[in-house]
Amino acid sequence: MRLSLLLRPLPLLALGLLALQVQAQTRPPEGLLPAETASRLARASLPEFLELVALPNDASVPADIQKNVNWLEAAFRKRGFITTQLANNGKPMLAAQWPKTAPGARTVLFYMHLDGQPVVPAEWSQPDPWKPVVKARNAAGQWEIVPTERLFSGPLDPELRVFARASSDDKGPIMMFLAAFDALREKNLEPAINVKVLLDSEEEKGSPSIAAVVGKHKGLLQADAIVIHDGPRHASERPTLIFGNRGAARVTLTVFGPKAPLHSGHYGNYVPNPALRLASLLATMKDEQGRVTVAGYYDRIRLSEAEKRILADTGDDEAAIRKRVGISRAERVGGTLQESIQYPSLNVRGMAEASVGDKASNIIPSHAIAEFDLRTTPEAPPDYLFGLLEAHIRKQGYHLVKAAPGDAERATHDKLAMLSMGTGGKAVRTPMDSPLGQWAYEVLRRTDASGVEPVRIRMMGGSVPTDRLVEALEAPFVILPLVNGDNNQHTYDENLRIGHYVGGVMTVFELLRTPLKP
Repeated sequence: MRLSLLLRPLPLLALGLLALQVQAQTRPPEGLLPAETASRLARASLPEFLELVALPNDASVPADIQKNVNWLEAAFRKRGFITTQLANNGKPMLAAQWPKTAPGARTVLFYMHLDGQPVVPAEWSQPDPWKPVVKARNAAGQWEIVPTERLFSGPLDPELRVFARASSDDKGPIMMFLAAFDALREKNLEPAINVKVLLDSEEEKGSPSIAAVVGKHKGLLQADAIVIHDGPRHASERPTLIFGNRGAARVTLTVFGPKAPLHSGHYGNYVPNPALRLASLLATMKDEQGRVTVAGYYDRIRLSEAEKRILADTGDDEAAIRKRVGISRAERVGGTLQESIQYPSLNVRGMAEASVGDKASNIIPSHAIAEFDLRTTPEAPPDYLFGLLEAHIRKQGYHLVKAAPGDAERATHDKLAMLSMGTGGKAVRTPMDSPLGQWAYEVLRRTDASGVEPVRIRMMGGSVPTDRLVEALEAPFVILPLVNGDNNQHTYDENLRIGHYVGGVMTVFELLRTPLKP
């Protein structure tokens, strides 16, 4: 509700309508899994959750991945799923399908991952990252280990947290999903959609094999839509729905100088320095406002007024963000952070050749290198942006070569450079007003007890391996995070808040019980 609305005098009829709206927001919606039931069933599943997170799941250790797959296969089968281990070079993925189909219903594939990041035990504030501990804040606001029995005695405290690797990324959502099926069984209900599940075994390695595995088993995994339970909620902790992600392309630019490094005393003021030329070339690519000046770079991006309003409603505290990262002014690509990341970016991720400090030499280097990561969008894919960069560099007077230049090229061209592109993921996005987007959005609105509007993120800035899954199945997707925004995933002291665990059970239950319209 906007502050301007509250400050404006309202007639009695409008006041009555406003009261009805507030009441509708706070009244528990019909069919929603009661919080006490969700809490009880979440608690009943916690022993399994603790057992699961105690299994090391580093994506680079096949034997550990196999143990996780075996454990999860048993957990899904116990609840009535039909399961299949999908071979993947010693690190199988797990597919599961609910056997009872709803006639005429749409099929939804729920994607999660069972692998995790490696750990550095010395960094963690507990004896072993693979042995879960329960923590609560003490009077000083610091986390301290408390008896695990606190999860199972008295009312379930939503502020308790389980600390362990993969507790939130991504084993917590898997157990929330299974607990939601426990709720269906207790209420003698069936899903209103046809349910399939894919548990990835190499997500933390960029899912290098997912396209091949899914392609081989496309019939088994085919679905009308994909729901991805991964990642954290928005920093505001409002329910969060993400409709897409940018892609990433790695590009290397090399500017050539003399055939070999030269003494700067003997040849300074005579032989051009490639490091300075590289710096000058990079300076032509962005202006003082941070906008890319490569012709056409933003031309394909169009944001409707409705999309801009949704992006603004995300509610990011821009001043707090600038203070946290240590800048006084943001770049002017978009009006806000969320608006800015809807555009392709051009980021210099590293530069070399001249050494500094004790390793510095008095030389003119033979070449200088800059590496970019280009964050791409569906409208501006890697090949398109790469072509624009090539044209821009040529416009600055450079002759582009495919390999280190020979004597003939050096004698003919003053400015020589090489531009090459590596691998990367593509950007993908589902329309926010699509049937899938509306279905997921309405479920989030119904299942959040606070009555706040969910955060809708048109396209998040980071890149995930969603593109290969979406392309292989040719289905729309949404990312629906279930875990707390401050869960420390990928770093030490990863954790999952119990209140989010219970809320996740409620959300998944409602997803399962809500028909998806064509």
